[in-house]
Amino acid sequence: MKRSLVAAAFLLSAVVAQGQEALRPEVGKPLQAAQEHIKAQRYKDALAKVREADAVGNKNAGETAMVERMRLSAALGAGDNEQAARAFEALSASGRLGQADQLRLMESLASGYYRAKDYTKATQWAQRYIKEGGTNPSMRQLVMATQFESGDFAGVARQVQAEVAEAEKAGRVPPEERLQLLGYAQQRLNDNAGFANTLEKLVTYYPKKTYWADLISRTQRKPGFSDRYALDIYRLKLASGNLGDPNDYIEMAQLAIQAGYPGEAKKIVDQGYSSGVLGKGTEAARHKRLTDLVNKHVAEDQAAMSSALAEANASRSGDALVSIGFGQVLQGQAEKGLALIEQGIAKGQLKRPDDAQLRLGVAQLRAGQKQKAVKTLRAVKGSDGAADVARLYSLGSA
Repeated sequence: MKRSLVAAAFLLSAVVAQGQEALRPEVGKPLQAAQEHIKAQRYKDALAKVREADAVGNKNAGETAMVERMRLSAALGAGDNEQAARAFEALSASGRLGQADQLRLMESLASGYYRAKDYTKATQWAQRYIKEGGTNPSMRQLVMATQFESGDFAGVARQVQAEVAEAEKAGRVPPEERLQLLGYAQQRLNDNAGFANTLEKLVTYYPKKTYWADLISRTQRKPGFSDRYALDIYRLKLASGNLGDPNDYIEMAQLAIQAGYPGEAKKIVDQGYSSGVLGKGTEAARHKRLTDLVNKHVAEDQAAMSSALAEANASRSGDALVSIGFGQVLQGQAEKGLALIEQGIAKGQLKRPDDAQLRLGVAQLRAGQKQKAVKTLRAVKGSDGAADVARLYSLGSA
């Protein structure tokens, strides 16, 4: 509410009060003049008339209250927050100010102090308004704005986190801009763990490429993150639309070949060509050589599949079955590959059980078993990146 409107609105209640309680002429006349000045938005002139009325001696309680009412209206209009606050406290103590007026005036005082850049007092009045039962959401926003302006990013983070938790508890999606504000505050606080958590919420509720790119990049840069999951990082980039550079496609395809998944490499290269990323420019010949290499490995893999599967079944360890099964999942044979992965895990003697659990979760996702997949992925442990990658896959399934 603008300053003049606040003053005029409160003046109306003052006029009502004047009609209920007679004033002596020496008090009433200058207050009447102050009232006219307020209506004309001549607030300094109004304050001068209020001081004239206040100088009258032996005022009764009603006259004193009327003086303070008029002083409050004039001071609010003039932007004299200190004088308005003193008048408010005097009226509040007199018991002659209704709750609705109190809340409205506290709101106006908070806004006035904010405009004056007195963020400490703006926060105090806004918090008092909320504590006294005020429900205007703009006051909560003002509290955060004052905290932000004064550099209290910890206060901003606490406030927005409470909002987000309240929304999620009620089954509502937190507004994107509030999550962005929370993330900004956490960055200013160097709260990397908190910011990562906020990014996870952003990719869950608003799965934009930029959010995914930031979250994937931060995950990969975590201390102790193993290069063994580089191919998974590329898979997540591809799924989130963040694989666009020709070198990304080439690197991902080569990693897939090295991992023993030529079928996946072929799909990557084919997608690179169909999207127009590969096969153009001065590197076109290089892309063609990569295509030939991929096709060669695919043919060799298919020719050796029967013997590889027989060896995997005969092995004491289930690692080979998990690998073959995951390769089939990547080629689009999710159910068939999933069965082999489960068979391999059941056999046991696994070199890296967490990796096998990760492959199982991804296979379940590809097979459309989302609930099972999320449960499987959340059970993945390990401090070398397995749990982090599993977490990203589970977010992508939301």
